[in-house]
Amino acid sequence: MSSDPTTLAKLDELLAAIRGYDDPRRASGEWKQVYRLLQKSEVPADRVGGVVGMRDVEKLAELLDELRSPPDAAVRPDVPGMETCNKALQAFRKRLSLAMLDEESKLGRNPLTKGAASGIDGIVPPNEWPEKVWQELARQGKLRYLGYGLYGLPKP
Repeated sequence: MSSDPTTLAKLDELLAAIRGYDDPRRASGEWKQVYRLLQKSEVPADRVGGVVGMRDVEKLAELLDELRSPPDAAVRPDVPGMETCNKALQAFRKRLSLAMLDEESKLGRNPLTKGAASGIDGIVPPNEWPEKVWQELARQGKLRYLGYGLYGLPKP
């Protein structure tokens, strides 16, 4: 992971200020600033919440070390490959189009009307690929996470 040098410098200052307290949990103003800065970084939100929520100084120091390290594919082995993401996206689009066609071809519609467009905005992605693939596609902006395990195509 890598981050902006000015952000890292500010986080280092905040870490030093937090370590200056007898009880690091009492540095609430500094922790709030750390939380805001880490939210803007590429650190996963659950990890940021865990470090800041528990007010764990050592975990914060480890997190800053990870942010300083150069980006490397070996550091993030859980990120799926580009080929896997492309195949998963292709399957997602096909499944979404089939769901929309199924919705549009309901027999309960009035035969005298032209029918209505599908109201489907998102679907549960195919389970042939792990959740990490869908999260990576959402991070890349190729999909939108709608909540509750649903994903959709980004708005044009």
